[in-house]
Amino acid sequence: MIDLGCGPSGIIELLSARVGPTGHVTGVDFNRANVAAARELARERGLTNVEIIEGDARHTGLAAGSFDLAHARTLLINVPKPDGIVAEMVRLVKPGGFVAVLEPDVGMSLCYPPLPAWDRMSEIFRTTYAMDGADPLIGRRVAELFREAGLVEVGVEARADLYAMDNSRRTSRPDLVRSMRPKIVERGLVTEQVLDEVDHAVREHLSDPNTLVMPSLLFLAWGRKPAA
Repeated sequence: MIDLGCGPSGIIELLSARVGPTGHVTGVDFNRANVAAARELARERGLTNVEIIEGDARHTGLAAGSFDLAHARTLLINVPKPDGIVAEMVRLVKPGGFVAVLEPDVGMSLCYPPLPAWDRMSEIFRTTYAMDGADPLIGRRVAELFREAGLVEVGVEARADLYAMDNSRRTSRPDLVRSMRPKIVERGLVTEQVLDEVDHAVREHLSDPNTLVMPSLLFLAWGRKPAA
């Protein structure tokens, strides 16, 4: 199994348990710091069936047909031309193997009671992603990308998760916008002051346990590479 864009932790430990002692998981990430962190995690947890390598998800350099399953999680939403990554995933799996991804669609989000600052933050978020050439609505398109890449038996499920106070994803929207702050300001989308005001209002709203928040709809899609 290969996990593209594995990040510093992601679900490497879960995948390791799923394949068992006779299986093998290869994690790939472009960011050197993420690779180092993932390797340390594998070492600390004794994940002897895990290997982490540094590489480009579009051009891994690994042999074609090397894996039973190619997996990615919240990777396609962050890159321009995600079809290139899907093509590489298809190339990497054996005939009859599977490709599976989990991707968000931020066009479907919820914050209730309504808050104008949340709407403003969501607008800033989507605009910034679009300017990067990425698609914040990728979730709804994944099954289509799979079919275009030649996969068969394509399936898709959508999941709507509401995040409680003890879930780190409750503040994923303000956290992501905060991480993008330098380029938001540099591009002149809004000022630092506006970002501060919006960030404060959203976080205060989310600190109320009665506020419902769903940052995005999650799409799980899978497909099989035709047997030779």
